Amino acid sequence: YAGESIGVYTAKAFFWMFLGLLTTFAVAFFGYATGCILYVFQIPYFHIVLMVAELAVVLFLSAQLHKLSVPIARALFFLYAALNGVVFSAYFLIFHMASLILVFAMTGVYFGAMTLYGYRTKTDLTRLRPILVGGLIFLIVCTLLSLFLPLGMVDRVVCLIGIAIFLAFTAYDTQKIRTLYTAYQGDTAMLERASIYSALQLYLDFINLFLYLLRFLGKSRK
Repeated sequence: YAGESIGVYTAKAFFWMFLGLLTTFAVAFFGYATGCILYVFQIPYFHIVLMVAELAVVLFLSAQLHKLSVPIARALFFLYAALNGVVFSAYFLIFHMASLILVFAMTGVYFGAMTLYGYRTKTDLTRLRPILVGGLIFLIVCTLLSLFLPLGMVDRVVCLIGIAIFLAFTAYDTQKIRTLYTAYQGDTAMLERASIYSALQLYLDFINLFLYLLRFLGKSRK
């Protein structure tokens, strides 16, 4: 990483993000195509264990990134992507394939546009952080409420807010790559760790944007 331009460094972060998405898709499609997912989700409390495992991996990777070796940090990133793939295999059963493909294509276009904006803009997007964090807390609260209360049409509004929040997060996290590059220039190991962190953030932005678009536009098999 030493001596690399910001363009090359940014491209590498996106490359790791892409490999993470590829891992998620591969695991999800395997679970759906082989029918494994039907048996896996019959295990009592499996979905709760899976959710806790995903959360634990993300929190541990984010908190300990500066202490972890690069191979372990990268392995944890792909572990999270694989765990997410198990969850995503269920969406092949819930939604029509054409709907999944359309929403994925839309996510790619919107995500690409916002990353380009985040990379090119001279506007300091760090001032958006309080709004984005507040929006994220709002979405988490709504998700928890939906477990106990039927939100009805309010869910449509929540989806639109979720789409807006993660579009903004995409631009914000893309710009943050430049900040991390500047901060750790000269420290090859930290630059590598930072690229994994950036890949994880962008991966989460893409996945969440896809999920909110799917909830808003997706056609279920019911």
